[in-house]
Amino acid sequence: MGGKKKLGIKQMEKQQVKSDEEKTKESKKKEKAGPPKERKTIGVLVPDIKDGKIVAEVKKMGVLTPYAVATRYGIRISVAKDLLEQLEANGAVQLVSGSHNIKIYKSAE
Repeated sequence: MGGKKKLGIKQMEKQQVKSDEEKTKESKKKEKAGPPKERKTIGVLVPDIKDGKIVAEVKKMGVLTPYAVATRYGIRISVAKDLLEQLEANGAVQLVSGSHNIKIYKSAE
């Protein structure tokens, strides 16, 4: 029976001061954050593997993973996986190790 106890004046003052301090901290954090970061658009199309520049750049990279290729060319990881599979079929790269999650390639020389 009964309900929530009413707060005393001192308790209400403390609660108000505490909430004011939290609001000022949040506003200071927002000021320090600066301008929002720009988002990059990620490509969905596979780069042309017949282009000599792409094959040359891929051969320069030591270890090829889908993540490394995706960040290098600004494409999605699924597209990078397809690109690496096409390069393997052409003989430009060799599969070193892999599982169903990730495959690691090296350049074929």
